[in-house]
Amino acid sequence: MQTSSYMGHKRTDWQFGTANLVVLALGQLHWVKSLLRELKFYERGGHTEKKKKDAMESNSGQVEGEEEEVYAPKTLTVWKYLLNWLAFFFQIFIQIVRGTPSMTQVLSFIGLRHPLLASSSSPSFKPLPVVELPICDSTPEEHVSSNGNNNEDDDDHHRLEKLTVVLDLDETLVCAYETSSLPAIVRNQATEAGLNWFELECVSSDKECDGKPKVNHVTVFERPGLHEFLKQSSEFANLVLFTAGLEGYARPLVDRIDNKKCFSHRLYRPSTISTRYREHVKDLSGLSEDLCRIVLVDNNPFSFLLQPLNGIPCVPFSAGQPNDQQLLDVLLPLLKLLSLQKDVRPVLYERFHMPEWFRKHGIPASDWT
Repeated sequence: MQTSSYMGHKRTDWQFGTANLVVLALGQLHWVKSLLRELKFYERGGHTEKKKKDAMESNSGQVEGEEEEVYAPKTLTVWKYLLNWLAFFFQIFIQIVRGTPSMTQVLSFIGLRHPLLASSSSPSFKPLPVVELPICDSTPEEHVSSNGNNNEDDDDHHRLEKLTVVLDLDETLVCAYETSSLPAIVRNQATEAGLNWFELECVSSDKECDGKPKVNHVTVFERPGLHEFLKQSSEFANLVLFTAGLEGYARPLVDRIDNKKCFSHRLYRPSTISTRYREHVKDLSGLSEDLCRIVLVDNNPFSFLLQPLNGIPCVPFSAGQPNDQQLLDVLLPLLKLLSLQKDVRPVLYERFHMPEWFRKHGIPASDWT
């Protein structure tokens, strides 16, 4: 699906100011070191010159004058640069106090690395978990009138059309593996954990040597709570299956999991479209002209690239997650809440901020608005 990113880190004004001051201060420190070495050289040379002059001249006033000529100019220059150097560090201290950056930030601005900071790299694509929502027993505020008479709003609520919920298949409702490549230990562990699974024969688009369609044997694991989720959500929403899988694989699979005919419509790979960024994108405009009451649940956010405000990113499901509770504990409460909204998009934007996620991955708003 988990910011990122993509996201270049935008430096604030104090960060630029602090970085510049550090660089200048380091330059001043270099000058101070050079002048201190020069001063040490002149001091050694000055003492030698003084001994020679004491032996050759008897006038101490002239000698003192010569000493001042040797020592004074360089000493004053050193002190001048030393004071400037301290002033720069004082400015840096003021910037740090005002901006309160962390030590890691300060070190990073001058090209150093914090010794306790572990290196990390974020992948180009990271799934976004669905945010669990609190369930409120009270009527939402938008359905309650200000004078306490909510009869009119109740009528509006009853006039709301059913929410359209478009569901992805693979890694959202089920996960499937080619039977021949599935380790027996995975199947055994799933069985011991109580995970429902079944084997399926799917007709492939490939052909055998004799020209007959190739038949693939697939092992399918159902996401925990799948049948109860379909049953309850179909009571307040129109369910549509939309998969990027081929019909020869997906049709018999859906026939198996939807024996109560909860899905009112099914869409397969030919119904997806290709964009400049991704293939197999699911366009919701073909299902409804009014996007206020339609959502797409998919473990791959790029599936709803064209309508990011209608997308619900869910955690991918695999056979190694027998205790997964996303369908009943997370998705179902969210869908119930959305079924009460006249427009689902503001709620989904507040929860997931998908437009920012797409911009983070280099897809500008002009390509999905």
